[in-house]
Amino acid sequence: MRVVRITRTPPPHQRHSIMRLSSRHFLCAGLLTFGIFLLTAAICSAQLGRPEGLYYKSWSVVIGINDYLLAPKLDGSVADGKAVAEALRKLGFDEVVEIYDKDASSRRMKFILTDYLPRKVGRQDRVVIFFAGHAGVTKDMFGKDLGYLVPWDAQVGNVSKSVTMDQLKEFSRRVMSKHVVFILDAALAGWEVTPPQQLSLEGRLSPEEETDKRAVQVFAAAGKGEAVVSKGGLGVFAQVLVSGLQGAADNDKNGWLMATELGAYVKEKVETATGGTQHPQFARLDGDGDMVLVEGRKTSYRSGPEPKTEAERMAAAKEEYERAFSILQQQRAPQEAIERLDKALEYSPTYGEAYVLKSYVYLDVAPNLDKALAAGQLAVKHAPANPDSHFTLGLIYQRKGQFPEAEGAFRQALSVNPNYTDVFLSLGDLYAEDLKDPKKAVEAYRRYLETGGTENRARAYIQQAGGAEPATKQ
Repeated sequence: MRVVRITRTPPPHQRHSIMRLSSRHFLCAGLLTFGIFLLTAAICSAQLGRPEGLYYKSWSVVIGINDYLLAPKLDGSVADGKAVAEALRKLGFDEVVEIYDKDASSRRMKFILTDYLPRKVGRQDRVVIFFAGHAGVTKDMFGKDLGYLVPWDAQVGNVSKSVTMDQLKEFSRRVMSKHVVFILDAALAGWEVTPPQQLSLEGRLSPEEETDKRAVQVFAAAGKGEAVVSKGGLGVFAQVLVSGLQGAADNDKNGWLMATELGAYVKEKVETATGGTQHPQFARLDGDGDMVLVEGRKTSYRSGPEPKTEAERMAAAKEEYERAFSILQQQRAPQEAIERLDKALEYSPTYGEAYVLKSYVYLDVAPNLDKALAAGQLAVKHAPANPDSHFTLGLIYQRKGQFPEAEGAFRQALSVNPNYTDVFLSLGDLYAEDLKDPKKAVEAYRRYLETGGTENRARAYIQQAGGAEPATKQ
């Protein structure tokens, strides 16, 4: 019996027919993969290829200063730092460098930013820098606010020894990591946001490469001039931050914790806990990506908020369908494709094309005829104008030995597309091998050849039956 292939050119009525995956997609993907490989090799020879997870290595520098040399002393900054350091270790951060009090001098902090991390960090890494201590806001040469962090041996109001937001941003440009997050447990303002740059080689080989987009993000515990509230020996900001890192900030409960989710969670909870006196700030300084703090299942990942309107849910369903289709093209685990299709149908339960592709997967890629039949029946219900829905259902019936039902499904496919060459071949096979009706087999094989078919068994059967071959369609 003839099986469905996924290597033919897509028909006009369906961009991604399950019967015909375009070989052009494979060529383009191959060229793009090769181009990205060359670019990666040129940028960082120490990290060739992609890591097994999202990152090769996770780095964090945690700074907390209570006992200032010149500035007023603080309570709780070191405790905040230690709590955050422990939370990051539990998230699997490989390197967590803790620097407290006199170790957090101006020279040490600037050495870390200008030398240590730029030398150590690779392009497939992530970096989190946490600071708890004094901060301030001055004016730059254009009269705009410029935030700065106060090291152990600096004074509040003296920017010469401080670490400014410009210096932090310069660090983010020099360090090679794709994701950088600054978490500043202080009242701060004054940073410049750079519009995201569109990079032609970013993403699009597979859906999870959305996570490769460059991102430099910043959290600040409070706005300019606000007091940072503490309760029980820890700052409210640090308490909420740790809770969020432990999973409470996973707002859509999909197993992925993104920096944007954490920012929204921290802002809401801190404002509530402080009675609206403290307003955390969150911004994306550069790029249009988003750091992943907790990696969930790939099939559960989604960039951006969950869709709410019907139009958004339909668009999301189509995205998941495209991802499933890409997985099949790349010959990855079929279960990944099935999970994507299930997600598509969760967004839009009447999305017929997803049922069509799902029925095909269960028919030929991960055989399960009962599941294939269930999906095929829903495909013809929700995508009756797609001949592939009927064609695939006919193949499922044929595989199950339900030959009259298979004949009916094939005929229905031809009522939608009267010149569907592949259906005529399958119908000829059904009559010749299963229903033992030579007359109808010859008729079906003739139509197959007339519509451009080239399989030799159709000609052989017609000749053996004593019939004349039709003229081959040019």
